[in-house]
Amino acid sequence: MRRILYLSMALLSVVCCKNRRSEEVAEETPETPETAVIDTVAAAKAAAALPEEPVFDIVTTMGTIKVRLYKNTPRHRANFEKLALSGFYDSTRIHRVVNEFMIQMGDPLSRDTSKTALWGTGGPDWQVPAEFVPEYRHKKGALAAARRGDQANPYKESSGSQFYLVQNPDNCVHLDGEYTVFGETVAGLNVIDRIATVRTDRYDRPVREILVLSVKPDQEYNNLPKNSTTDE
Repeated sequence: MRRILYLSMALLSVVCCKNRRSEEVAEETPETPETAVIDTVAAAKAAAALPEEPVFDIVTTMGTIKVRLYKNTPRHRANFEKLALSGFYDSTRIHRVVNEFMIQMGDPLSRDTSKTALWGTGGPDWQVPAEFVPEYRHKKGALAAARRGDQANPYKESSGSQFYLVQNPDNCVHLDGEYTVFGETVAGLNVIDRIATVRTDRYDRPVREILVLSVKPDQEYNNLPKNSTTDE
């Protein structure tokens, strides 16, 4: 029996693992804009202090994952920096988990438990143009942007905020060149594995919530001074 997911930002035509059936999504609904104000001026000032390939700490209730952003995907890097430095990701949830595949987060609607049915459809009022770099593949711990399906999104533009982290690269090979990979995990692969094994419901949502407490620049990796404007 086929399983139909209604989340518009979910990955499409995905084979999760060898012992699990293919998943499909229904026709997409429009992405829901996030209305929170983003202080782009302050975020830009903080981003200016970061290195060319900054490392960010994704602090969750199950541990911290450190990701490095690639310089050769500048639009995605700048977008992630802007959102992270403005607190856009703080107190959101990891809303989709598929063991032997990936974990997904970045939807501002996931803060609201009264909108559970809409989790996976939220984001800001923009998308990011695709930036496919041949050497950036879906390896273990790869950081990549979620997006709407090809029919509604022929240019494969990325979600304005949602992203995923690869757990099992063997089951993500078919995503290379289809979804923009814009970073990689430099520490915390064990956290990704631990999150990937949690119990989920029929829509791949964790049964027990996993919060993203914050996404912030890593002081040590980025060689930032203690009084840096990126400190919380």
